[in-house]
Amino acid sequence: MTRSHSLTGVERTFAKNEVIVSKTDTKGIITYANEVFLKLADYSLQEILGKPHNVIRHPDMLKLVYKLLWERIKSGKEIFAYVVNRSRSGDHYWVFAHITPSFDAAKNIVGAHSNRRCPDRQAIQTITPIYQLLKQEEEKHPMAKDGMAASLALLNSVLAEKGVSYDEFILSL
Repeated sequence: MTRSHSLTGVERTFAKNEVIVSKTDTKGIITYANEVFLKLADYSLQEILGKPHNVIRHPDMLKLVYKLLWERIKSGKEIFAYVVNRSRSGDHYWVFAHITPSFDAAKNIVGAHSNRRCPDRQAIQTITPIYQLLKQEEEKHPMAKDGMAASLALLNSVLAEKGVSYDEFILSL
């Protein structure tokens, strides 16, 4: 599977009543994708099943957000996040994601279920400069792990300054 490495600068949107749905296993491999996901990402179901979910990762998206996401999922908790994704064509689209762990009958975590809705434009305008600041911090460090740690420290200081937790901040936008 190839994907465009160039960005078009074109933003795709979807209707407020549409929901992007995908499921992954614990390694982030796609096990389900609905029609809205396929339309926005520019893939057929046959092309996307069994592929890593990060195939739609936009290069401007924070590694830190994915770190937080997987930490929450592995601990059995949900997470909300604003995410910018990239379609195969290089277009981008913003989502307000709600990701929850998926469990088997024995209550073992077997993956993640993600519902993504059309985000509020004001929320995107609020989160974008914060993400840019955190991304700049990530990129100052040659080792990704160090960049994520520095970005997390900066995020925590921004949240402390606002007097809110991550969840309170995201859900307030």
